[in-house]
Amino acid sequence: MELSTSAKRVQDFLSAKGFSFQVQELPGSTRTAQEAARSVGCAVSQIAKSLVFKEKKTDRPVLVIASGANRVDLKKIQKTTGLKLGRADGNFVKERVGFAIGGVPPVGHKEPLETLLDIDLQKHETIWAAAGTPFALFQLNPADLAPLTRGKWMDLSEEKQAQSNPRNTAGGI
Repeated sequence: MELSTSAKRVQDFLSAKGFSFQVQELPGSTRTAQEAARSVGCAVSQIAKSLVFKEKKTDRPVLVIASGANRVDLKKIQKTTGLKLGRADGNFVKERVGFAIGGVPPVGHKEPLETLLDIDLQKHETIWAAAGTPFALFQLNPADLAPLTRGKWMDLSEEKQAQSNPRNTAGGI
Protein backbone atom coordinates (compact mmCIF):
# COMPACT_ATOMS: atom_id res chain seq x y z
CA MET A 1 0.00 0.00 0.00
CA GLU A 2 1.30 3.42 -0.97
CA LEU A 3 2.02 5.81 1.92
CA SER A 4 0.57 9.32 1.92
CA THR A 5 2.99 12.15 1.10
CA SER A 6 3.73 13.10 4.73
CA ALA A 7 4.10 9.50 5.92
CA LYS A 8 6.38 8.74 2.95
CA ARG A 9 8.52 11.76 3.89
CA VAL A 10 9.02 10.25 7.36
CA GLN A 11 9.73 6.78 5.91
CA ASP A 12 12.25 8.24 3.45
CA PHE A 13 14.00 10.14 6.28
CA LEU A 14 14.22 7.01 8.44
CA SER A 15 15.55 4.92 5.55
CA ALA A 16 18.10 7.58 4.53
CA LYS A 17 19.44 7.63 8.10
CA GLY A 18 19.88 3.86 8.05
CA PHE A 19 16.96 2.95 10.33
CA SER A 20 14.78 0.01 9.33
CA PHE A 21 11.57 1.20 11.02
CA GLN A 22 8.43 0.73 8.94
CA VAL A 23 5.84 3.48 8.83
CA GLN A 24 2.31 2.09 8.98
CA GLU A 25 -0.82 3.97 7.99
CA LEU A 26 -3.79 2.69 9.94
CA PRO A 27 -7.55 2.90 9.36
CA GLY A 28 -8.11 4.35 12.85
CA SER A 29 -6.98 7.75 14.08
CA THR A 30 -3.66 8.09 15.89
CA ARG A 31 -4.16 11.83 16.58
CA THR A 32 -4.16 11.39 20.39
CA ALA A 33 -2.07 9.04 22.51
CA GLN A 34 -5.24 7.17 23.51
CA GLU A 35 -6.33 6.72 19.88
CA ALA A 36 -2.83 5.66 18.82
CA ALA A 37 -2.59 3.08 21.62
CA ARG A 38 -6.01 1.69 20.70
CA SER A 39 -5.03 1.52 16.99
CA VAL A 40 -1.89 -0.56 17.59
CA GLY A 41 -2.96 -2.42 20.74
CA CYS A 42 -0.38 -1.09 23.20
CA ALA A 43 -0.41 0.82 26.48
CA VAL A 44 -0.90 4.60 26.29
CA SER A 45 2.47 4.99 28.04
CA GLN A 46 4.13 3.31 25.00
CA ILE A 47 3.07 6.16 22.70
CA ALA A 48 5.87 8.67 22.15
CA LYS A 49 3.84 11.83 21.62
CA SER A 50 5.64 14.64 19.81
CA LEU A 51 4.72 18.04 21.22
CA VAL A 52 6.06 21.22 19.66
CA PHE A 53 6.50 24.27 21.87
CA LYS A 54 7.67 27.78 21.10
CA GLU A 55 10.73 28.94 23.05
CA LYS A 56 9.62 32.34 24.35
CA LYS A 57 13.02 34.09 24.20
CA THR A 58 14.09 32.96 20.71
CA ASP A 59 10.75 32.10 19.05
CA ARG A 60 12.21 28.79 17.86
CA PRO A 61 10.34 25.48 17.94
CA VAL A 62 11.38 22.91 20.56
CA LEU A 63 10.23 19.30 20.35
CA VAL A 64 9.27 17.41 23.49
CA ILE A 65 8.73 13.67 23.04
CA ALA A 66 6.73 12.47 26.03
CA SER A 67 5.12 9.24 27.10
CA GLY A 68 1.46 9.28 26.12
CA ALA A 69 0.51 8.74 29.75
CA ASN A 70 2.36 11.84 30.99
CA ARG A 71 1.64 15.54 31.16
CA VAL A 72 4.65 17.73 30.42
CA ASP A 73 5.81 20.00 33.24
CA LEU A 74 7.05 23.21 31.58
CA LYS A 75 8.37 24.60 34.86
CA LYS A 76 10.48 21.48 35.40
CA ILE A 77 11.87 21.80 31.86
CA GLN A 78 12.72 25.46 32.42
CA LYS A 79 14.44 24.71 35.73
CA THR A 80 16.51 21.91 34.15
CA THR A 81 17.29 23.41 30.72
CA GLY A 82 16.69 27.16 30.98
CA LEU A 83 14.19 26.90 28.11
CA LYS A 84 11.05 28.98 28.64
CA LEU A 85 8.48 27.09 26.58
CA GLY A 86 5.01 28.24 25.59
CA ARG A 87 2.26 26.83 23.45
CA ALA A 88 2.74 26.72 19.69
CA ASP A 89 -0.38 27.04 17.57
CA GLY A 90 -1.14 24.88 14.56
CA ASN A 91 0.08 27.46 12.03
CA PHE A 92 3.45 27.84 13.81
CA VAL A 93 3.90 24.05 13.97
CA LYS A 94 2.96 23.48 10.31
CA GLU A 95 5.10 26.40 9.08
CA ARG A 96 8.23 25.75 11.17
CA VAL A 97 8.16 21.96 11.59
CA GLY A 98 6.42 20.92 8.37
CA PHE A 99 3.75 18.66 9.85
CA ALA A 100 0.29 19.25 11.27
CA ILE A 101 -0.48 18.80 14.96
CA GLY A 102 -1.73 15.24 15.51
CA GLY A 103 0.86 13.72 13.19
CA VAL A 104 4.15 15.41 14.15
CA PRO A 105 6.90 12.77 13.96
CA PRO A 106 10.09 12.80 16.03
CA VAL A 107 12.13 13.31 12.80
CA GLY A 108 12.05 14.75 9.30
CA HIS A 109 11.29 18.35 10.24
CA LYS A 110 11.84 21.46 8.11
CA GLU A 111 14.59 22.64 10.46
CA PRO A 112 16.65 20.92 13.16
CA LEU A 113 14.77 21.00 16.46
CA GLU A 114 16.15 20.97 19.96
CA THR A 115 14.55 17.80 21.33
CA LEU A 116 13.83 16.68 24.88
CA LEU A 117 12.97 13.03 25.59
CA ASP A 118 10.83 11.74 28.45
CA ILE A 119 12.81 9.23 30.54
CA ASP A 120 9.57 7.31 31.20
CA LEU A 121 9.68 6.03 27.60
CA GLN A 122 12.78 4.03 28.60
CA LYS A 123 10.58 1.78 30.77
CA HIS A 124 9.24 0.03 27.66
CA GLU A 125 10.78 -2.51 25.33
CA THR A 126 9.05 -0.93 22.34
CA ILE A 127 7.31 2.39 21.75
CA TRP A 128 5.29 3.93 18.91
CA ALA A 129 5.80 7.39 17.39
CA ALA A 130 3.76 9.48 14.95
CA ALA A 131 4.81 9.33 11.32
CA GLY A 132 3.57 12.49 9.64
CA THR A 133 -0.21 12.10 9.62
CA PRO A 134 -2.97 11.49 12.19
CA PHE A 135 -3.17 7.90 10.87
CA ALA A 136 0.52 6.91 10.69
CA LEU A 137 2.89 5.44 13.26
CA PHE A 138 6.15 3.53 13.45
CA GLN A 139 7.44 1.21 16.15
CA LEU A 140 10.93 1.57 17.64
CA ASN A 141 12.99 0.82 20.72
CA PRO A 142 13.41 3.66 23.20
CA ALA A 143 17.21 3.27 22.90
CA ASP A 144 16.90 4.36 19.24
CA LEU A 145 15.15 7.62 20.10
CA ALA A 146 18.24 9.61 21.18
CA PRO A 147 20.40 8.72 18.14
CA LEU A 148 17.40 9.24 15.85
CA THR A 149 16.48 12.69 17.20
CA ARG A 150 19.72 13.87 18.87
CA GLY A 151 17.45 14.44 21.85
CA LYS A 152 18.37 14.67 25.52
CA TRP A 153 16.75 12.33 28.05
CA MET A 154 15.26 14.04 31.10
CA ASP A 155 12.53 13.85 33.70
CA LEU A 156 9.98 16.21 32.16
CA SER A 157 6.62 14.96 33.38
CA GLU A 158 4.40 16.31 36.09
CA GLU A 159 4.47 14.29 39.27
CA LYS A 160 1.71 11.68 39.23
CA GLN A 161 -0.01 13.00 42.37
CA ALA A 162 -0.05 16.51 40.86
CA GLN A 163 -1.88 15.14 37.81
CA SER A 164 -4.79 13.91 39.90
CA ASN A 165 -5.25 17.25 41.66
CA PRO A 166 -7.31 19.42 39.29
CA ARG A 167 -6.15 22.62 41.03
CA ASN A 168 -2.49 21.85 40.38
CA THR A 169 -2.34 21.77 36.58
CA ALA A 170 -0.71 25.11 35.78
CA GLY A 171 2.20 24.69 33.43
CA GLY A 172 1.25 21.17 32.35
CA ILE A 173 0.44 20.02 28.87
